[in-house]
Amino acid sequence: MSYTSISPHDARIQQQQGVPLIDIRQPDEFRREHLPDALSLPLEDLLAGKRLSAAAPAQTVIFHCQSGMRTQKNVEALIQAAAPAQVLLLEGGLANWKRAGLPTVQDKAQPRPLMQQVQIVAGSLVLLGVVLGYLLNPAFFLLSGFVGAGLLFAGLSGWCGMALLLAKMPWNRS
Repeated sequence: MSYTSISPHDARIQQQQGVPLIDIRQPDEFRREHLPDALSLPLEDLLAGKRLSAAAPAQTVIFHCQSGMRTQKNVEALIQAAAPAQVLLLEGGLANWKRAGLPTVQDKAQPRPLMQQVQIVAGSLVLLGVVLGYLLNPAFFLLSGFVGAGLLFAGLSGWCGMALLLAKMPWNRS
């Protein structure tokens, strides 16, 4: 099977004609901002073998993510999950949809996505270590090194202690 890319404006027209938009981002990303009437079906569920039950042979589905990279990278799994429906990928994802001036549903009361929180905290700690290292004591450079080592470990192992810790914070509890 194959897929076709679709522009945001064409996707909007398809959506108005009943074609489902499937958001493969994490649930926390979806809760903060998503396309109107989009369905949330995280990529992990699709990779674990979950299929779209509503797909009929003549039906079309449009998958999207934040920038289009996750959908492109995992297109084979998306095609399998949607079979036998025709698969369309939203060009540039949610970001391109917004650039096209199309509406989104936003809930700024929702916390930022967990990985974005990790980036903010890690970046802040590295910056703090550098500033304190220059201003007070070079030993503070160890803080930056520790955070860097943690990020390296998280990237290599797939286990991020900072993400686990942040997920337990009160603002991230659902």
